[in-house]
Amino acid sequence: MSGEAAAGLRRDAVGLREVLFQSVTAMAPAAAVAASIPAGAAFAGGSLPLAVVIALVACLFTASCVAELARELPAAGSVATYAAQGLHPAVGFLVGWGYVFVEALVPPLLLLQLGFTAAGTLHDEWASYPAGLWWPWALAGAAVVAVAGYLGVRASARFGTVLGVFEVAVFLVFAGWLIIRAGGHNTLSVFGTSHTADGYGGVSGVFAGSVYTVLAFAGFEAAAPLAEETRDPRRTMRRAVLGAALGIGLFYVVTTYAMSVYFGPGRFASFGAAGEASWEGVARASFGLFWVLVFLAVVNSTVANANACANVSTRTAFALARIRVLPRVLATLHPRYRSPVAGIAVQTVVAVGAMLGLGFGYDPVTAFLLLATVIVTVVIGVYIVVNLACAGYFLRRGRPSLKPVRHLLLPLLGIVAFVPALLTAAGLPVFDFVTKLTAPVSYAGPVVGVWMAIGVVVLLVLIRRHPGRIAETARVHLEEDTPGTVAAQNGAPPR
Repeated sequence: MSGEAAAGLRRDAVGLREVLFQSVTAMAPAAAVAASIPAGAAFAGGSLPLAVVIALVACLFTASCVAELARELPAAGSVATYAAQGLHPAVGFLVGWGYVFVEALVPPLLLLQLGFTAAGTLHDEWASYPAGLWWPWALAGAAVVAVAGYLGVRASARFGTVLGVFEVAVFLVFAGWLIIRAGGHNTLSVFGTSHTADGYGGVSGVFAGSVYTVLAFAGFEAAAPLAEETRDPRRTMRRAVLGAALGIGLFYVVTTYAMSVYFGPGRFASFGAAGEASWEGVARASFGLFWVLVFLAVVNSTVANANACANVSTRTAFALARIRVLPRVLATLHPRYRSPVAGIAVQTVVAVGAMLGLGFGYDPVTAFLLLATVIVTVVIGVYIVVNLACAGYFLRRGRPSLKPVRHLLLPLLGIVAFVPALLTAAGLPVFDFVTKLTAPVSYAGPVVGVWMAIGVVVLLVLIRRHPGRIAETARVHLEEDTPGTVAAQNGAPPR
């Protein structure tokens, strides 16, 4: 790269709408409503809407921290830069190392879901279609995501916006229909603790449900890596992160309430992600061909999520590659579209390889669960570190603007909220509602451990041979006048 102007991502390419839907689609709202959130019904039962409210409040603590740091540090490195500035550049490197890894695994995860969802539904409709023929759909999704990424952030983000609007609109219309059809069964009692599942009475059932529900919020920070390609990033990033977390959180509350009162709070503990007691099952049984729109919205959600997370992984890899803590080739940009083409190529190879390798090695559903466990474990760990980084940044560098509630209390509450979710995702039976993981899903912990151990080795080598590169994880490129300047090296506050 011959300089910042030649090396930089396309400036001012997208605005609030696009980056808002970057976070929205990364949360995969339709897929979360149909598959992730129902996992909490086994504990919260008909009180699941209250569990979703609790999860929303908990996630807003961390979303607030991400939004504060995104405003102060508009960088493609996002969480890596935040950790480097708020804690230490070495921590920033390890956060970036883990974040690139898991965000690169999200597209194969979603492509697996696309494959088995499409194949299963087609088999249900036409028995002659093989239920195991999932891979063509997954490969088609991979091709769509790769092309969108290649054409640059403007095309990719606008594509995500269209997909996001469709999936949210379908489920909101369906939710409104459910509320109307529920008639006199509409009740605010689902926001209390009287409908929890047997064996998980009262507050304990709602808390257990909220822990599983909180996983549906992962991805609200996905707008942050687009900071260097966004108009007015300091203002836009903050609004996008908070807007996505709050807006989709309320979407989750409305849709969960609608299905709970329609299906029946007393029997909602049996509600799940498949079969008659599911969103698609209810749509098939009671709303005619509307189930087709529900199915398309879920399929749409998988592609949109894969697209958004491919943006995250390639931008974070670009940010680390341009300071040479990852291979420099990952910083290669397309001369016209300014897209990180080498990163997109690597992302596509990883996605297709992991998808086909694990999908055929086990089966697509088992592969999905294994990848999901790896991803959620690391992402929640990153959220905890970002909460710490928020407090550290404003204590160490932003003391004049320090707000104790926003910069100290909320990070603490965010950590407290995500620790139970981390233990649940890892299958550590600290709480009685946590299910111990079995093979091969239990391999997720060792996989994460090995990857992070490799990261520590790389970190030690870089510290020994190129200490300046690690220091540059704290660098905010967007508003620097001189390419070689690293504000953090002299303790100067970032611009």
